Amino acid sequence: MTIHWCGTGLSAIPGLRRLITNGHDVVVWNRTPAKAEAEVGDLTDQIRAFDMAALGAAVQRGDVVVSMLPGDWHPKLAQLCLEHDANFVTSSYISPELRALDSAAQEKGLSFVNEVGLDPGIDHLMAHHLVAAYRASDAYDPANELTFTSYCGGFPKVANDFRYKFSWSPLGVLKALRSPSRSLKDFEELNVDRPWNAITRFASPLPGAEEFEAYPNRDSLPFIADYRFDPDWKVKTFVRGTLRLDGWSTAWADIFREVETLKGPEGDARLEEMSDQFWADHAYDEGEPDRVVLFVTLGAERDGSTVWHQTYAMDAWGTDEASAMGRLVSVPVSLAIEAVQAHRLPAGVTPAPHDPAVVGDWLAEVAKLAQKIEVVDHLA
Repeated sequence: MTIHWCGTGLSAIPGLRRLITNGHDVVVWNRTPAKAEAEVGDLTDQIRAFDMAALGAAVQRGDVVVSMLPGDWHPKLAQLCLEHDANFVTSSYISPELRALDSAAQEKGLSFVNEVGLDPGIDHLMAHHLVAAYRASDAYDPANELTFTSYCGGFPKVANDFRYKFSWSPLGVLKALRSPSRSLKDFEELNVDRPWNAITRFASPLPGAEEFEAYPNRDSLPFIADYRFDPDWKVKTFVRGTLRLDGWSTAWADIFREVETLKGPEGDARLEEMSDQFWADHAYDEGEPDRVVLFVTLGAERDGSTVWHQTYAMDAWGTDEASAMGRLVSVPVSLAIEAVQAHRLPAGVTPAPHDPAVVGDWLAEVAKLAQKIEVVDHLA
């Protein structure tokens, strides 16, 4: 059972090296083989130029194809897997194109695993852990009012005036500023057209009580079901969102104002210009440590009093060996690959696992990747 790992970008390397070091049969595919050789050439000579025809000729029944390429490649590689009876793994959100392959993958008994990076990925595991812990607690009552938040952020370990730095093209971050979000607030659907219109404060429960700026992103509501909230639960707040360093909204105020005015092809061209300038001015320096924080919180209230309240909290930063983002995205991907090989994951198109045993095993591995990680009981 060969692992075909496609893409060796900044967030791919630690997990890839882990698999090779652990003795798995891995073939590395990259559009520029020399770049892959620079990253893993000390461990393997199984490095090939990425090409769909060549990959299709190499993939055998039961293999695992891993896409660490841009998202538009995922459906193409998943379709290739269907044609060759191979499994598929990616860290990205499940796209409509991927979801459409669910029945075909199930019929063939193939696992098409998605959302197994950091966010999405580790955040899902933490949410599953908290929901299970709440269900098992003496405080559990379907009549309780629930508040759920999941916030993740990546930024430089040593804050700069811009309050942010880029590991790759800034264009994705700039485009996200134009994206709406949907969440729940005070039992009502909250639709936000721009992130800066919904910025709130978030205090870390870890020692030091550092404060961040938080805002909702994407559509949070489908995850109410994915996190196995019962349909009759009273969900007061449900938000999945992004954290930024304190002061980010002030540092980016002029950017927000300009982004708001950009429309059509001219606006897209201006975003490209801004992206190029930000990459020149605010890219990470060689060896500069990054930082990743993730806080997933579930709370329950009854008659106005908090009866259960826990946060799965993580704070990690880059080292000489690897960036925090690289570790926390790619190592969970490698865990998913091993779980597919061990037949621990279901067939079909799925997100991060729900199985408590798998969740527990993966979170134990994640704990080795972060300098600070703990479950904080706010009522203890």
